[in-house]
Amino acid sequence: MKTLFVNACIRKDSRTLKIAREFLKHFDKDYEELDLQKEDLRPLNEADLERRSELAMKGDFSDPYFRYARQFREAENIIIAGPYYDLSLPAKLKDWIETINIVGLTFHYVDDDEPRTLSNGKKLVYIMTSGGTVVDHAYGWGYLKTMFEVFYEIKDAHYLCAEKLDLQGADVDKILEKAFKEAKELAEELR
Repeated sequence: MKTLFVNACIRKDSRTLKIAREFLKHFDKDYEELDLQKEDLRPLNEADLERRSELAMKGDFSDPYFRYARQFREAENIIIAGPYYDLSLPAKLKDWIETINIVGLTFHYVDDDEPRTLSNGKKLVYIMTSGGTVVDHAYGWGYLKTMFEVFYEIKDAHYLCAEKLDLQGADVDKILEKAFKEAKELAEELR
């Protein structure tokens, strides 16, 4: 698998998803989509954490729990679409992140206790929309960028954001038109 599209959009008529589809149309039409709304993802609990740790210590990553981590490990391009909800990432996206960060499968530590990737990731694109103003990009994009740069050594990271879509007087069509244009240009640049 070359491109993994992680769809963290909630609404069926999601503006974020429309922008992501425009990007993918010009970047890689042969991608694998992971629709997080259709997945049985939930926050880690103590039992899951203990089981995960036990299996990881044995190096047994064949368990179905690790399917997301295996899928992520194989992808060269990670495209994530998620709206800006409650000043951060959608909860399902955070749950997915918890399932892919597996020591021994997607990253490991070297002698100096620094994380090193075991994944094939080369590029990261995060596509986001917001009805209001994005207060601080660090809460969503900053978190993803840092995690993927540090743990997965993906330095080719890009962020596309269309914001203020629901503010009174917003020209939604103009904002989206600009985002579609930026998505196409970015996709063609990264191809």
